[in-house]
Amino acid sequence: MLFDDDAAPPALVAEGLSLWRGNCIALNHINLRVPVGAVVGLVGRNGAGKSTLLRCLVGLSAPDTGHCHLLGAPSLELPDAVRERLGYVAQTPDLFDWLTAEQHLRRFSALYRGYDERRALLLASQLDLPLGVRASRLSGGDQQKLSVLLALAHDPDLLLLDEPVSSLDPMARRNFMRSLFERRDAEGPPRTVLISSHLLTDLERVVTHVAFLRAGQLQLVGEWDALTEHVRLLELPAGHTALPRGAGVLNRRELAGRERVLFDARVAEAPPAAGQALGLDELFAELNA
Repeated sequence: MLFDDDAAPPALVAEGLSLWRGNCIALNHINLRVPVGAVVGLVGRNGAGKSTLLRCLVGLSAPDTGHCHLLGAPSLELPDAVRERLGYVAQTPDLFDWLTAEQHLRRFSALYRGYDERRALLLASQLDLPLGVRASRLSGGDQQKLSVLLALAHDPDLLLLDEPVSSLDPMARRNFMRSLFERRDAEGPPRTVLISSHLLTDLERVVTHVAFLRAGQLQLVGEWDALTEHVRLLELPAGHTALPRGAGVLNRRELAGRERVLFDARVAEAPPAAGQALGLDELFAELNA
């Protein structure tokens, strides 16, 4: 769970979300509540279920059990008023091959009252996107830039992004990350973002929360500042009496006669101030070791 303030409605809710693919479970009882203004990094290995979860959240896939709500509306029955407040980038760009980037924007502007042409052209310039080229002739990186541009051009309140920067060069990634937080009304509510990415160094710079997904299950979820403070790694000789124990142990493995224990110091039985803090890259590696 990410959300513990009952006074304010969350931007995104998933409760008891499960989905089967034949005999395999793709999502296993996902519970997630994201507060308004949070930037949540969805982290997991290939095949962990990140894309499947995002598709369920935006209503493109129906779960077998459970439900999702975006901005207070059920994902499978989103009214137009809510759709206008959403932005979504799929892992594989979904574009019209025969239209230029500029024609995509023109068509898009007719669908969203919040479309901001000045903002769209500025972002296109920042991303170095060739507007006069057909989508079929754009490089993979430029197709991804166009998908990102279409998701941001109407200044959405909630963004769901599936590997949006994997094909972008470092400069384009930096411009994109900055654009996540730019709103037309600087005095309005901050944008809420759920972003899946393997570029953990980029992600660590911007997230307020992180959700680790493994084999369709949420392993660890929380505010990133709290996780960096309390989730720690301790390495000692195997069987050492000071090794953490209890419910807060997140992973334990033996290597060359020594035990490496990943634990949450708020819950696990461990000596005070034991272990080392980890960055997002290191924490991901230890959770999946």
